[in-house]
Amino acid sequence: MPQFPLPEPMRRALDLAKTAAERGEVPVGAVVVKDGMIIGEGHNRPRESHDPTAHAEIVAIRAAALALGNERLDGCDLYVTLEPCAMCAGAIAHARIARLYYGADDPKGGAVVHGPRVFTQPTVHHRPEVYDGIGAGEAAGLLKDFFAARR
Repeated sequence: MPQFPLPEPMRRALDLAKTAAERGEVPVGAVVVKDGMIIGEGHNRPRESHDPTAHAEIVAIRAAALALGNERLDGCDLYVTLEPCAMCAGAIAHARIARLYYGADDPKGGAVVHGPRVFTQPTVHHRPEVYDGIGAGEAAGLLKDFFAARR
């Protein structure tokens, strides 16, 4: 299978995931892109901020909404290094993210292609296009190394 260079937003998300790991947080990073420009970014910081909702996706979505002055992120793309959980998938739907690109699958906590498969539920009113496996190897490696160091 040919290797393609990672899109720049996913490269930035991976860099943010590394920052999270350096701070003792689970290494997940996310960026929101509109018209080719990053308008919001974040990494996991629930421990640092004492906020269980401070997942990378939520932090990035909040920053993008603030930058746009609008709670709806129509036409925006979200790049995240790990399959979003149910909370983050719900936020993605509520924010009206157009396209979701993610790296590593999360069979234990993911909610896009695993678990509740949030975007397939009839009660979800917005479903982004989903593209998985973008930078999956590097994203999974960061997670594996992070948890191996803690065992």
